[in-house]
Amino acid sequence: MVTKILDRAEAIKVRDRYAGKTIVFTNGCFDILHVGHVRYLAIAKRLGDILIVGLNSDASVGQLKGPGRPLNSEGDRAEVMAALEMVDHVIIFGETRVSNLLRELRPHLYTKGGDYTVDSLDPEEVAVLKEINARIEIMPLVPGKSTSKLLQTVQQR
Repeated sequence: MVTKILDRAEAIKVRDRYAGKTIVFTNGCFDILHVGHVRYLAIAKRLGDILIVGLNSDASVGQLKGPGRPLNSEGDRAEVMAALEMVDHVIIFGETRVSNLLRELRPHLYTKGGDYTVDSLDPEEVAVLKEINARIEIMPLVPGKSTSKLLQTVQQR
């Protein structure tokens, strides 16, 4: 049985494993899964055959989001993400930027949530996407649904 949670060594083999299929890739912290994430991932999955999620490690979430984050460990976040029907594989990566993993996977399509624009994506990541000839697709934003908004709501109660 092929596990949905892959280590980096297995990640490199993904492109060959799914030869002839369209690989869609997205990444993020996914600290507290919410309906915005679920809708976004469902749309991303419909754009191809295989959906792979790059999940920021605990250390990289801390660097990106600051003290106190993540709330859930990388192992727990990976398990929750892998439990979603639309997600084919999850790969935890330790860097703050996903550039190296993109080079390794060479997905056909890269998706990001509607809180981003092509212009606001990390320039290094965009350069790698051009290098590997991956299309960039920005998904629709689900208004009012974000981990930060959930945390604010919890702190106010």
